[in-house]
Amino acid sequence: MKVLKISSLEKGFCDRDYLLLHAAFQVLVDFVEKEKPGKAINWNSDKGHRRAWKEIESLYKWWTKVRPARKSPLDEKGLKKPPFRFKEVPGTNVSQLAPYNKKRYAKYDKAIKKEMVLGNKWKEEDTRNLHRLINIRDFLWT
Repeated sequence: MKVLKISSLEKGFCDRDYLLLHAAFQVLVDFVEKEKPGKAINWNSDKGHRRAWKEIESLYKWWTKVRPARKSPLDEKGLKKPPFRFKEVPGTNVSQLAPYNKKRYAKYDKAIKKEMVLGNKWKEEDTRNLHRLINIRDFLWT
């Protein structure tokens, strides 16, 4: 039985779209770090191999160095965060997050908006790089 241990995820629940991304890139990391393809394969044998190796190196660097360096505006040192309280929705058994004072927590509110923009940008970047990885999957063997 083959087991894929995904080192970039913490234990616990994970949405499947996120799991798919991390699983695919764990395969790339394992390929680069365990199979040592830089030594095992002649990547200069033809144009396709040269292009694939360039992509492998680029995607590996992005996943292991660039992506983990992302900084959330919500993690800014000294950012005052509102208390998280829930209130019941009248007539239901549901609770929802209670609104906070946006004037009092203006920097937090601004950080939330910036986080949403960055989150969308990062999701697009993740998807674009996952597509790049899929495009070179035929070269992930030694």
